Amino acid sequence: MAAYILRRLLLIVPTLIGIMTINFFIVQAAPGGPVEQYIAKLRGQASSGVSRIGGAVAGGEALGSQGSGQGAAGKNPYRGAQGLDPELIKEIERLYGFDKPMHERYWKMLKDYAVFDFGESFFRGRPVLDLIVSKLPVSISLGVWSTLLIYAISIPLGIRKAVRHGTRFDVWSSAAVIVGNAIPVFLFAVLLVVLFAGGSYFKWFPLRGLTSDDWATLTMAGKVLDYFWHLCLPVTALVIGGFATLTMLTKNSFLDEIGKQYVTTARAKGLEEGRVLYGHVFRNAMLIIIAGFPSAFISMFFTGSLLIEVIFSLDGLGLLGFESTITRDYPVMFGTLYIFTLLGLVLKLVSDVTYTLVDPRIDFEAREG
Repeated sequence: MAAYILRRLLLIVPTLIGIMTINFFIVQAAPGGPVEQYIAKLRGQASSGVSRIGGAVAGGEALGSQGSGQGAAGKNPYRGAQGLDPELIKEIERLYGFDKPMHERYWKMLKDYAVFDFGESFFRGRPVLDLIVSKLPVSISLGVWSTLLIYAISIPLGIRKAVRHGTRFDVWSSAAVIVGNAIPVFLFAVLLVVLFAGGSYFKWFPLRGLTSDDWATLTMAGKVLDYFWHLCLPVTALVIGGFATLTMLTKNSFLDEIGKQYVTTARAKGLEEGRVLYGHVFRNAMLIIIAGFPSAFISMFFTGSLLIEVIFSLDGLGLLGFESTITRDYPVMFGTLYIFTLLGLVLKLVSDVTYTLVDPRIDFEAREG
């Protein structure tokens, strides 16, 4: 198993390089890069009678010039650049790192990212790594607690539905699952805001931030309560919107295993039902659940929480990634892509290792041989 883990860890490196390379060259073809946006901004200032263009460019030094340089740069004129001094345009290109050829920018990105140097944000004036670290508490809180609750609810519920398949409990719980699956997460979030966050009825929960303004002055118990008080509604919305699929997957997986011959044989030997379910069926039925954990966690950790962050005014990585995409803040875009890709690859390895813990009969090394 150690050799398999080592091979998988080594495979992470070319996988990361491949993903970053593909995205780098896709971005080259995308119009509306940061240089073009800055030029458009300057033209708008000029048309409004603002004559501080040179000062704006000089002040742009604070925006940072350490970005990985993804975007369309070259000798061709930028759209909307007519009327601007060519020297000014060159200065703007230099500020954003687009004064270098594409291959130089590409190799610089790979070398910098190898040591987790993501440069500075084009428009926020802060190192990308500092921005990501500052947003992590919100995203980790939403991702971890919602994922744990979804699995804690869905797996027991799915097993119960499989054991009592066709009963009244199965019918009523299926109705709840269908409702949860049919309504988008953001609608649940809006409903919770209207009902419990001062929308139209009660104001039992806060609507902004991860903690209260006086959080630093609270006792340890008070800090814990305040933290979960702020998380209650957003995590509830994510859990309600996310438990349905996993519940039905667990149920169908258990039903498939319960109908197999080895279960009939185990029952014929006189084994207790609990031992049959959790000693034999569980480890086989859980394989498909474990396989989907990495993608589920990453989805909940990043893309799944974007609308939740917006609705509940939580400043996390989902919102950061979305805003950086809209503004073409390439260092932030690629920094978050790099980190989440790396995290996903590591979690996939953890998932494979967990396979062997659930079912020792699985041997990845033997399969590779």
